[in-house]
Amino acid sequence: MFLAWREIRYSKTRFALIIGVVVLISYLVFFLTGLAYGLAQENRTSIDKWEADGIFLAEESNTNINMSMFPKDLLEEVNADETASLGVVSSVIEPNRETDEDAKVNATFFGISAEEFIMPDIIDGDAFGEDRQVVADRSLRDEDGYEVGDELSLSGMDLTLELVGFTEDSKFNVAPVLYTNHSTYQEIRASGFGQREDEIISAIVVRQENGDIEAVEQTTDELALYDIDEFINNLPGYNAQVLTFGLMIGFLVLIAAMIIGIFIYVLTLQKSSMLGVMKAQGISSAYIGRSVVGQTFILAAFGVLTGLILTLGTGLILPNAVPYMNNFIFLITITGLLISVAVTGAFFSVKTVVNIDPLEAID
Repeated sequence: MFLAWREIRYSKTRFALIIGVVVLISYLVFFLTGLAYGLAQENRTSIDKWEADGIFLAEESNTNINMSMFPKDLLEEVNADETASLGVVSSVIEPNRETDEDAKVNATFFGISAEEFIMPDIIDGDAFGEDRQVVADRSLRDEDGYEVGDELSLSGMDLTLELVGFTEDSKFNVAPVLYTNHSTYQEIRASGFGQREDEIISAIVVRQENGDIEAVEQTTDELALYDIDEFINNLPGYNAQVLTFGLMIGFLVLIAAMIIGIFIYVLTLQKSSMLGVMKAQGISSAYIGRSVVGQTFILAAFGVLTGLILTLGTGLILPNAVPYMNNFIFLITITGLLISVAVTGAFFSVKTVVNIDPLEAID
């Protein structure tokens, strides 16, 4: 390690360029990871808040909650430790005041019962207590300027809602969720379909002791039970998005390691004569090889950790509209991968050191 550090101090410019490349690549990897994780979470945060184990959808819905509709009476056909009825419908909301078109927001309405476990915690304002009152994800406040007490109109519907409170981490398919009671949900759904069919819901969410959804009983064949993770993985576009970003990040890790390995290999070749002299003086190949690996570790660790610090700093100044979120397990894992794979690549340079003939190198 002494030899590795002395060489870095002696050739500052050369090694600064290598570290700079590592910083930029690691910063790109970390930043893309934050974007991928943030975007994925915006598909599912409202579902994660349920802390549920399973969900019942209409048999013919093909795990698509937007296509699932069945009578609320079927709730009586399900026997689980905890159950909650859920209605889901999408719409476009706009404030009931003079504003520009940008104030319109695509949103998802969840029709729920305030007494059931999927009712979210309120961080500002109050919970809905009457018909045509809604509680919204706080992104409507932070990003779109809506406030408690605002009246909301739904595009294409003769319906006005009162915004009475905000919750957090409640997005579904990247759209903010607005919670309301079942009566209001029925009005919104009926307006969208041009007809009124009372007590139609989209899903039954269940919790079971120890997460054993196999113990959940049903006495109807109109519903299909899905594990909550299976339901999330089948959200439209969610799985494809996760796989795409995962492959991108995986390839970036390999590319970063290859770049570091190539730089170290080229540097080793350039130092062949010097290394040959060292071997002729009796310095073992093992000592020189350890120095090469140690040098790679210093470069990779310094560059990757600098990239990580820059990423954390960037996350603090990004606007709320950017779907960015740090997952420290992912960050620690990627940091370890980048450094370990880069060090592994350095062993190709060690092989070159071992094969150096002192006499030929001196000549």
